[in-house]
Order: sequence, then C-alpha cells, then structure tokens
Amino acid sequence: MYAVTDPATGELIEQVGNATDEEVRAAITRAHQGYEAWRRRPVGERAAIVARAAELFAERTDELAAIMTLEMGKRINEGRGEIGVVVDIFRYYAEQGPTLLADEPLAIKGGEALISKEPIGALLGVMPWNFPCYQVARFVAPNLVLGNTIVLKHASICPRSAAAIEDVLRAAGVPDDVYVNVFASSRQIPWMLADPRIAGVSLTGSEQAGISVAAEAGKNLKRSVLELGGSDPLIVLDTDDMDETVKATATARMRNCGQSCNAPKRMIVLGEIYDEFVDRLTKRVAEYYVPGDPADPRTTLPPLASVAAADEVAGQIAKAVEQGATLRAGGRRVGPGAYLEATVLTDVTPAMDAYTEEIFGPVVVVFRAETEQDAIRIANDSPFGLGASVFGTDPLRNQRVARQLEAGMVYLNSAGGSQADLPFGGIKRSGLGRELGPAGIEEFMNKKSIRL
Repeated sequence: MYAVTDPATGELIEQVGNATDEEVRAAITRAHQGYEAWRRRPVGERAAIVARAAELFAERTDELAAIMTLEMGKRINEGRGEIGVVVDIFRYYAEQGPTLLADEPLAIKGGEALISKEPIGALLGVMPWNFPCYQVARFVAPNLVLGNTIVLKHASICPRSAAAIEDVLRAAGVPDDVYVNVFASSRQIPWMLADPRIAGVSLTGSEQAGISVAAEAGKNLKRSVLELGGSDPLIVLDTDDMDETVKATATARMRNCGQSCNAPKRMIVLGEIYDEFVDRLTKRVAEYYVPGDPADPRTTLPPLASVAAADEVAGQIAKAVEQGATLRAGGRRVGPGAYLEATVLTDVTPAMDAYTEEIFGPVVVVFRAETEQDAIRIANDSPFGLGASVFGTDPLRNQRVARQLEAGMVYLNSAGGSQADLPFGGIKRSGLGRELGPAGIEEFMNKKSIRL
C-alpha cells in the first residue's frame, strides 16, 4: 500500500491503493503506444518541453519541498535545494540535448560512416524515497529529450511526490502517454520487465533490489542502469584548517539525515591528526546536530524517513558497540517519530558488521590510517564503489590518491553532492551504468552505425 506517514510524528496521513495488474498493463500500453509519435517529434520540440518543465519545477519549489518534508522528513531547506538541482538537470538536457544527440561522423577504412543516436522504446523507472524529485529527474530528463517514453514506479512512501512530478510534466506539455506514473507494487516488477514492450529499466535503491531487478532484466535481455548502495570513504591526508575540514565532512555526512547513497560514511584519517579530528568531529556532531521539526528552517537534524528505518540504524549502532566499537556520541532513538541522535563510532575492525555494511542514517564511522597507502587500502576494502573523497593541502597528492581509489566518482576537498553536467554512478556492488552529464543520455540509446 502506498501511504504518507509523517516521520516526525509517526502519524498516518493518507493511504493510496496499489494499481491492479490491469492498470499496470494499461500504463505499459500507453507508454508503448506513445513512443512512436514522441520519438518522431523533432528533438528541438522535445527539448523545449523539458525546458518548460524546468521552469515549472522552479515555480513550484516550495510546494514540492513541503511534500518531501511531510513524506520522508527532509529538512525544508534541503528540499528546496533538491528542487534547485532538479531544475538544473532539466535545463542541462534541454540546452545540451540537441548537441548531444547530433549525428557523430566516423572515419572508417575505405569510406565514411556516422553514428545516429536514437531512442529504444518505453522504459521502466523504479525510484527511491531518499531524493523523491532529484532521482526521478536524472532518469527522466535525458530520456524525454532522447525520445524514450517512461513508466514510473515511485517509492511506496512518496505517492504525493509521484503525483506532483507527473502533474508538473503534464503541465509542461509532456503527453499523457509519454510519462505515466503508476502505483505498482514490487511483486509486479518482474512481469513488467518480462513484457516485451518495456525496453529497459533504471533502478535506484538497495543492493538486494538491484540484484533482483538485474536478474529479471538479464533474463529478459533488457538494458539496466542500477544505482545501489554505497559506503563511501573520505580520506583526510592533512589540513591547514581543522575546524573547516571537520565542518565540511560532517555536513556532507549528515546531509539528508545521512540517507544519501554517496554520502561519506567512512572517514579515514591519518594518524598524526586522527585524535584531534575525532575530538572536534565528536563535539560538532553532539552539539550542532540536534533533532527538530524538519519543516522548521532552523532544524539541523530531521527524522529518518520512517520509524522502521530509524530502528534499523539504531540496531546497527547497537550491534557495532556490542562487537567492540567505541560510541563517541549519540546512538539513541528519540521519540516520537523516526528520530535518531547523530552518532560517531570509532575502533571499528574488519571483524565487525559495521566495517563492510552500509549504515543509511546519521552515523559517522572514523578509521585511523598510519600512512597514505594504508588509507587507500582501508578505503578500497569494501564491497561498494560508488563515490569517494580526498581532503588534503597538496593538489598533486590528492590526485595521486584519487586515481588509486576503487570508485565511480572521487571528489577532492569536497564530499558527495551531484550536479547536472557531471556523470554519476559506481562500480562493484554499487551498481551499473551512469546518470547525468553526457553519459546520462547514452544508457538507453541506440547508437546506430550508418555506413555511407
């Protein structure tokens, strides 16, 4: 059942019934039938509609931010910031899409050829709750410009966000058979992927969800883009301003209440500055990140997205302490609602669950590294490979370390984040494919070779 439950109070606000199998099939039929007309519209027309969507998202910023705050507890200011990124994404593909889709000349032996960049059909999007609008935007905007059509299944706790996004796109001029929101259930996804009218799938979610969808997509020879979990390392080599470094790293970790796949979840600090870093980080986390009403702009720490999510993270913290980790700050559930104190853990060893698992909440795990190579070893000793960060005063050293990290993205003297023109994605168990930037429009593209 799709439902809106206020995570700040635990109050059930609204329930929305799941789509029947007939309704889901009808959604696929609409997107499939709409594909031929949409793909044949000039790219300039498609781009103009996407540009208009950017304008409407900007105009409805406050409304959309308030919906996200109610549904999943996002701080209202962070919600406004999320819509700002959504606007940037739609504008980027509206402006750059026609150039990115231009034929590509290719010199070949004995003649000439070109690469024609074409859509492939109706796509299924399976979206998460942690960034209800941004995650949809980075899948939808490039594919609308490219000429694909979309069936969108949003997270079950975000029905209002799902409906609002569809409303914005419809108002921008996206036909009702080009973008179709459907309140499908997880059990319906396998046969949706088996439907020959669905050409590919994009999923952002948990590792287990990705494994399930990848298996179904592979079995049915469907393209897939998977953005899954992460346990991103952040290496601090040295600093000439410890307070600013601590502030930057704590801010990156606590953004979205720690519920970001590419947040820096593991801080790896060289031994000569480790003690000072941990002391100042612990103080900042304990004093600055105080639970409060996510609708209040002064709040620094909102609730997690659900009581179940808060209970799960609290259980991971308790298990880490039971296995020998040191709890430096926080760790307790705060009620009512889905609140959890911001937490700092140290002395985590490879024998503990917290060493390899993703902790999806306001928890910082700090490791001591004796040398630069030791820091790289700890960073790479993970099943995940989404993002990574390196903080240090020597740009050449930072780049040298960055090139040795096993990740899809590395940020130097910054952490996490996302922008429209920079490709986003990971390796290892963090997923497959790329979104955003030039790469983001190519995942569901037919690069047709035409020999002249």
